Amino acid sequence: MKMGNSTKLIPLALLWGLALAGCAGNQQRPNSQAPDAAAVTNAQIALEYMKLDKLATAREFAERALSQDPGNSTVEVAAGLVYERLGEVAKAQHALAAAAHIGKNDPNIQNIYAGFLCRTHKAAEGEKLFLKIVHDPLYQTPEVAYVNMGVCVRDAGNNISAERYFRQALTIRPKMPEAMLQLGELLLERGDTTEARQTVQLYLAVNEATPDILWLGLRTERKAGDDITAASYAQRLKQEFPTSEQARMLQSGLTR
Repeated sequence: MKMGNSTKLIPLALLWGLALAGCAGNQQRPNSQAPDAAAVTNAQIALEYMKLDKLATAREFAERALSQDPGNSTVEVAAGLVYERLGEVAKAQHALAAAAHIGKNDPNIQNIYAGFLCRTHKAAEGEKLFLKIVHDPLYQTPEVAYVNMGVCVRDAGNNISAERYFRQALTIRPKMPEAMLQLGELLLERGDTTEARQTVQLYLAVNEATPDILWLGLRTERKAGDDITAASYAQRLKQEFPTSEQARMLQSGLTR
């Protein structure tokens, strides 16, 4: 789910339901399972098929899970995410709102619903819910919510708050790659090539390279007028990630 040129809610939050056991290889509902256990299994399968872009099959398993246990927050989350992927926003809203109501004391479920609110242009509501989540003592990864909140408000045009949230995430987890990438993109957008460059360098010093960070480094150096360093990032993209979207754009002479 894109939000701008490179901003996106990070997969850890969006696909929390996949933290349950992966079951894509099991295509039959175990007859020995109780309905609620079978529903959770089918919800897991639905999400795995969604990851594979097999959306018709994902829908089949999600709706089977709903029929088995519609009052289960995990089932409602899975169905909501599948419906959203299918572009059926009203159904996604219904399922995810139900999940948020049922799982009102589960910050992971609240995080998913807050992300959905942001993706459906309800940034103020999403930000308000994220703020509640980050102060929940039961939520073990507040840095995830801070990054998602930063993406949410940045997409709504509030870069000042976005930067604050990305920096708060890095205060909690200084090596967090998603927070570094999002902060670097924001810095480059506003023309601060010095700090954007430092952010890219720090990222590469403490995390594995990705196409996104090399692309950010390339664009930062081009904007700063350092063609030699930009070329080194371009070379790494072609060598290390030859099939990436960024490498294809580079071959086409595109930058963004």
